[in-house]
Amino acid sequence: MSKDKKIPSLPSGFLDYKGNTLELKKNIIKIIEDNFINFGFSALEQSIFERSENIGSFLADDPNNPMADVYSFEDGKEQLTYRYDMTAGLARMYAANYLELPPIYKRYCIGDVARREKPQKKIRLKSFTQADCDIIGNVDKYQANAELCNLIADTLFKLNFKKEQFKICISNRKIIEGLINDLKITDEKQKFKVFRAIDKLSNPNIGISGVKDLLGSKRVDKSGAVTIGADLSNVQIETIINSLQLKDLKEISSVFKNPLSKEGIMETEKLLEILDYGKYSNQIKLSIEKVRGINYYSGWLVETELNIPNFGSGLSICSGGEYRDLIGSFKGLSTPGVGISFGVTRLTAILSEINQLNVNEKKPVLVCVMDTKYLSKYYEILEELRSNGINSEIYLDSKKNLGKQLTYANKRELPLAIICGENEFKDNTITIKKLLLKKGEENQLTISKKDLIDAVTKFITKNN
Repeated sequence: MSKDKKIPSLPSGFLDYKGNTLELKKNIIKIIEDNFINFGFSALEQSIFERSENIGSFLADDPNNPMADVYSFEDGKEQLTYRYDMTAGLARMYAANYLELPPIYKRYCIGDVARREKPQKKIRLKSFTQADCDIIGNVDKYQANAELCNLIADTLFKLNFKKEQFKICISNRKIIEGLINDLKITDEKQKFKVFRAIDKLSNPNIGISGVKDLLGSKRVDKSGAVTIGADLSNVQIETIINSLQLKDLKEISSVFKNPLSKEGIMETEKLLEILDYGKYSNQIKLSIEKVRGINYYSGWLVETELNIPNFGSGLSICSGGEYRDLIGSFKGLSTPGVGISFGVTRLTAILSEINQLNVNEKKPVLVCVMDTKYLSKYYEILEELRSNGINSEIYLDSKKNLGKQLTYANKRELPLAIICGENEFKDNTITIKKLLLKKGEENQLTISKKDLIDAVTKFITKNN
């Protein structure tokens, strides 16, 4: 690259993946997908674009500008939006196809979404991968919700998280919604701001004081950015903050008197009863401050938090909940749904850091080209390796000497190099150079050609 050319870079909030990090991400996706299937979910591949009219005002902080947090553009006569989650697209698909689908539809979908977020290293990005699963239909919702809680715990254990490293926080939006009704907060835009403010309580950068500001007139963050608040009175703010400190369900039941709150408490009690039938109830924690900032949620909610050194506590990696009216907005007839979403990109960043899920990129064996007159024989070796399931490649520039070829192999951290010159072909032998051994270890051996597959397989098996 010439000196006057700048190194090209990605826009802020986007990442490329390669090497072991990409292998880790793929392994995470496989573990999650296998568990979705194990729990009875079937795959759906959804469009990455939706008509903007189908997205709705579910995400943005500013209800007056509901599309502020998504990427939209005009395509001919249509206004399109890149999906910000999988749920809106699922609701659209289900409403269009429900007559062909089973009465209880359990689907999973894994793919990328995009939002106009404020990037934060590898933890908060503008484009990231989600793994979603949902249950749609008239089911016993306590069983369905418990099933999703069990799926979260089971998946995280299969990702090698330890029991003390995560907790599954459950809540019910009706509990807080009843309190808001008792406080005579009736304006829908004001309600929306209250929910969004409460949902930020566990954010260490905001905390109680920040939530109080967001419930009041405004919040000014460290950068000077201003967020207009819900404009509640001091009495309303203190009532909400004090209520959010309650953790025991009996105490919550004695304080919250609104009928809608009582309904949410009763639903939580029934859910906890079903969860006791499973083996993961010790991972569950009641957290009524979890209300989720997306407005289509209507009842039970879940947010899974990690407690990992270097990442702090309260980092969310799997969230979801019930949505009662979302599908009805397309279908015209209310159809209940519930779902969860794993943050694959965030899980990749965390597991890469703490190194609890071992993965190795399956790199190829290199067949070196010592002399072009033996090129056909090198391809015979290559074909033998590949036909026996051994990842392998031939060096693609026969003009380069052996030293250059081995430099290439070392830069790629390849495990083995196959070296055959005139003597090897004459004696019907093959020289194998082990490239990843420590200095001083015997790194080269010559074997009979017939033993090639056995020798390579043993080495690769031992070092994976």
